[in-house]
Amino acid sequence: MQKQISLSSFDVARARIRWAGVVAMVLVLPFGAAPTVVRAQALPDFTELVERVGPAVVNIRTTERVRASRGANPEIDEDLLDFFRRFGVPIPNQPQNPRRNPQQPDAEPQQRGVGSGFILNADGYVMTNAHVVDGADEVLVTLTDKREFKAKIIGADKRTDVALVKIEAGGLPSVRIGDVNRLKVGEWVIAIGSPFGLENTVTAGIVSAKARETGDYLPFIQTDVAINPGNSGGPLINMRGEVVGINSQIYSRSGGFMGISFAIPIDEASRVSEQLRVSGRVVRGRIGVQIDQVTKEVAESIGLGKPTGALVRSVESGGPADKAGVEAGDIITKFDGRGIDKAGDLPRIVGSAKPGAKATLQVFRRGSYRDLGVTVAEFEAEQPRRIADRDSKPPATVGVLGVAVSDLNDAQKRELKVKSGVRVDSAEGAAARAGLREGDVILSLDNTEIGSAKQFEALVAKLDKTKPVNVLVRRGEWVNYLVIRLASR
Repeated sequence: MQKQISLSSFDVARARIRWAGVVAMVLVLPFGAAPTVVRAQALPDFTELVERVGPAVVNIRTTERVRASRGANPEIDEDLLDFFRRFGVPIPNQPQNPRRNPQQPDAEPQQRGVGSGFILNADGYVMTNAHVVDGADEVLVTLTDKREFKAKIIGADKRTDVALVKIEAGGLPSVRIGDVNRLKVGEWVIAIGSPFGLENTVTAGIVSAKARETGDYLPFIQTDVAINPGNSGGPLINMRGEVVGINSQIYSRSGGFMGISFAIPIDEASRVSEQLRVSGRVVRGRIGVQIDQVTKEVAESIGLGKPTGALVRSVESGGPADKAGVEAGDIITKFDGRGIDKAGDLPRIVGSAKPGAKATLQVFRRGSYRDLGVTVAEFEAEQPRRIADRDSKPPATVGVLGVAVSDLNDAQKRELKVKSGVRVDSAEGAAARAGLREGDVILSLDNTEIGSAKQFEALVAKLDKTKPVNVLVRRGEWVNYLVIRLASR
């Protein structure tokens, strides 16, 4: 009698999967022809890259000395504040400008955040993001062999988010710099860094786009490599083991990685770091115009044809462009022979020009092109310094919130791209505990849009101290709500 075999549903499913795999490997040909086996392409192996480049990637920790302050609360909602920081630089636990309590000694240095970087040469120059070291009193660099060094900040450029630091050591492993022009969309790349403080973490993905405009000074490399807080300043590496970018930002609605990350092209970063190494700062050219994109409708209506160039919205009185004869409404199509395809190209091209250099602007005006000679000027000091300029009289702290604010002038509003709001000059007490700090711009209070410091003071005076109040705040490029609880716990 034939023996019967009972198969479970799991065995049947497993058999089906096995046969499906066999069938998938065979290309069905006409009757009588020999089958051809199609081999799947193997996924890339990153182990050799990591072994070669990994030792040159460093962990960067920053600390800040914070004086003790009455009423300071170290328990700040990190999830909420994560919206306000770029990766690697958490916000300190104390108010920005605390008042010292004479009865309490200075506090020990407190960690501000964790970032990443990579060694450029054996002499100890390390490249990272400017926001990683911004405001730090001490920078500590840890190598993969666990050696730790105090680093000196050679220079930082906020406009490109590139910084250069130096550690006193020799014979260090270093990275190789790649050619961004050879980088292709769809190419495999890896990132090495310290996400959430987890050192020497490797993630991989592909290049999603090049020259991605995000509103910043440089066009970015977009990837789907997992980047999280702490990855900032780490290298983006191609399959040849060359650094092609500095991981800098992500696009996120939650504060965490969502599949879109941005890296600073290494060619641009190298130009910046070289200037920082030589002089400690970056010198840029300017011509004194405010520009906008040229829309298809505008291009067609004025006879330009296609939407190209930079539309001049205003011209700085007495500036280089004004002296050259540029008028509001002109469309700048070339700078010194280099085409301006989109508005974002102009500040980058002009910025790379040496101050004092003479160049030719091609503009389209009232249906025809004309050439104008312009002398490039030097770009002004960092914008935040101009915003900080205020009347000499110190602002008074406002009521129960513990916030001092001042009005924004028209230039500051244009610079910050806001229609209204007030600038935070200092924050203490309840406001500081909620995460508000100097330099923030308050856009609304308790769902009421803020147009002036006087209006803000009046609203604060009417607040119900028993209820929490929401404040819409802008910090850098981020906007988020803070909830301030006035009642003491």
